[in-house]
Amino acid sequence: MTRNSHPRKDVARDTARPTSARPLSPSAQPDVAASALTREFRFSYRDFQRIQKLIYERVGISLSDAKQDMVYSRLSRRLRVRGLTSFSDYLELLVGGDHAEWEAFTNALTTNLTSFFREEHHFPVLAEHAVKRGRGQPYSVWCCAASTGEEPYSIAMTLADAFGSLTPPVTILATDVDTQVLKTAEEGVYPIERVEKLGPDRLRRYFQRGTGQQAGFSRVRPELRNLITFRRVNLLEAHWSVRPPFDALFCRNVMIYFDKATQTGMLRRFAPLLKPDGLLFMGHSESLFHVADTFRLRGKTVYELMPKGHVGSRK
Repeated sequence: MTRNSHPRKDVARDTARPTSARPLSPSAQPDVAASALTREFRFSYRDFQRIQKLIYERVGISLSDAKQDMVYSRLSRRLRVRGLTSFSDYLELLVGGDHAEWEAFTNALTTNLTSFFREEHHFPVLAEHAVKRGRGQPYSVWCCAASTGEEPYSIAMTLADAFGSLTPPVTILATDVDTQVLKTAEEGVYPIERVEKLGPDRLRRYFQRGTGQQAGFSRVRPELRNLITFRRVNLLEAHWSVRPPFDALFCRNVMIYFDKATQTGMLRRFAPLLKPDGLLFMGHSESLFHVADTFRLRGKTVYELMPKGHVGSRK
């Protein structure tokens, strides 16, 4: 979910649930009026409220009033593409059921901030867990906010190192709500400056340097890409097209964009998808205190299932 970054899937970091009838604060009115004078398209606060409601219902993202300019900037591109002159016309297009535009709308309001081996302390834990499973045993991972691919490829490199093979007994499901970033992830091609920090050993083992028209880019080796299946999954939907159980589940820096009720429901859905000794990897600014009866802290932002019969505290 980019990062469904659905980052990593990242979006505007807000946790207040939007409402369709929230009054415009007096202090905000002059700013809205002033900015409206220079805007290319008609964009009222009522339009923004409708967008808040639609994106919340679609993917669970909560946008605060402070994100009005961001929303205007990102969706203005869609109005130009569709030849529209006002946001109200654009919203009627969405409400009318234009499936392709719904996809573009969701993609536009998600930002994908990610990098290889982000929150690096997680990967040695993953490697140790996989090796303890046994070199001949299959190991499965779900990365549910794959963004442009850096996180699932980091997982794949970690497990290839752990098993000492480019073809380890590993399956990785990498999902996101944003179809554009998934396309980038599946291609596995990155500017050389994005991968140089991995160091010469990893670059040699896991990447192919481009030549000619591809000079300045590196492609993930096909053996590594073959470990990963990329698929669109909206974490807010009632059905997830996944095949549990998983040994590990990465949902890092995703929950911070949902309200507590959405977080709780989603985390409780994760629990039965994990093997009894499976691990849940979360982002550095996320905690699971509100589902302490389901997950317990194992290490730094790494969680495991609460043993059956053990009653944890709820907060």
